[in-house]
Amino acid sequence: MCVHFTLGANKQMKKTILITGAGTGIGKDSAFALARRGHNVIATTETEEQSLNLKEEIKSANIDLNVFKFDITNKKDHQKIENYNLDVLINNAGIGESGSLAEIDINKVRHNFEVNVFCSFEISQLVLKKMFDKKEGTIIFISSLAGKITMPFLGPYCMSKFALSSGAEAMRSEIHRVHKNIHVSIIEPGGYHTGFNQKNIAKKYVWMDEKSVFYPIIDQIKAKEDRQFKLTESKSTASIVGKIVKAAEAKKPKLRYSAPWWQAFGIQLLRMFGK
Repeated sequence: MCVHFTLGANKQMKKTILITGAGTGIGKDSAFALARRGHNVIATTETEEQSLNLKEEIKSANIDLNVFKFDITNKKDHQKIENYNLDVLINNAGIGESGSLAEIDINKVRHNFEVNVFCSFEISQLVLKKMFDKKEGTIIFISSLAGKITMPFLGPYCMSKFALSSGAEAMRSEIHRVHKNIHVSIIEPGGYHTGFNQKNIAKKYVWMDEKSVFYPIIDQIKAKEDRQFKLTESKSTASIVGKIVKAAEAKKPKLRYSAPWWQAFGIQLLRMFGK
């Protein structure tokens, strides 16, 4: 579902914005929303197939986007953006791994960190070179409310988001010591019905088979996850896309933006009571 923002950006506010992982979900909806507001948006995708699909979709929607394949784990792809002079980088590309941390192949956890954390910071360092030269710009990391409170059997994903948020906060504080007009912000989406959560939780059932110590309660785990996501997932991405737009357009964006508000509030309460 694409989100429509009818209010256009002021001409003086027009920015060049690159967003990774824009082929689907929140990334795609944010790219569309920012383009509709008059920004020069570069919407990148993990695969060529996603890129072709997105190009067809923007034709139908009559939206002006610069679209190309940009796999953040591919060093050759990094060269594609070396000469871009960006005002805003939105690190949205990410993956999820799930399963018991007592049993999961650590290489799966390592890859989750490689994509969600290491590659996101590597791309940010690349973009920051030109931002340092002009002494302004914004780096946005799409983290998660799962980066504040962990969920059973989603440990690999939650761990990566905890690390991402921690690193982004440190980067913001460090940069502000030398450049007050270069900002780093964290976006914390809660549950949205984009298909990402279902894809993530399904991964563990490929290997948590009869050999797993958790196999006797697999049906209970599946039923609980199904109930949880049915109760919490928002059908529209509008609330979180609004936060991304706000952070991208702000002269002095805040450190954190979260949505939906009720999920963010609930997690804050849980943390206050020692969760």
